[in-house]
Amino acid sequence: MYKILSIISIGSIPFIITVILVHGYIKGVKLYDAFVEGAGEGFKTSVKIMPYLIAIFLGIGIFKESGALELFSKVFATPGRLIGLPQELIPLAILKPISGSGSLAMVKELVYTYGPDTFTGRLASTMMGSTETIFYTMALYFGTIGVKKSKHTLLCALISHLAGIIAAIMVCKIVFN
Repeated sequence: MYKILSIISIGSIPFIITVILVHGYIKGVKLYDAFVEGAGEGFKTSVKIMPYLIAIFLGIGIFKESGALELFSKVFATPGRLIGLPQELIPLAILKPISGSGSLAMVKELVYTYGPDTFTGRLASTMMGSTETIFYTMALYFGTIGVKKSKHTLLCALISHLAGIIAAIMVCKIVFN
């Protein structure tokens, strides 16, 4: 079974690209022209969202360097205990909605410290896949299309983040305990 999944995993992206190219060729699409046009649009979008990305990266840096992460970790220690979140994973739960790369570095450190086969290592990995970088995603998408009012989106996204953490804890307790 592992060998079959490995073959599917390795071949899936080249297969999808081939299907897209063959389909475009059959439909008579000028593939190179379409690619160049799409790349040009992508570049224009990148330039348009650059100020939003700079702002979110600056905010992430200030949040981490100011000590706010440690302060929030202390504030959320008791609620974290109530839902079964180990103390060492609270900073990850706080940082994940803000920074994907920062939280990935945190998971690397947690797995190195506690081990990949511990409950902490497994829960950290599961949390990474169960939650989203909310502020980065909102800055990117809303900045691209010019949305200014995002209060309800943010509230719903934070509720879904909490649901993702709780689901990760429940799944890890069921599967790994």
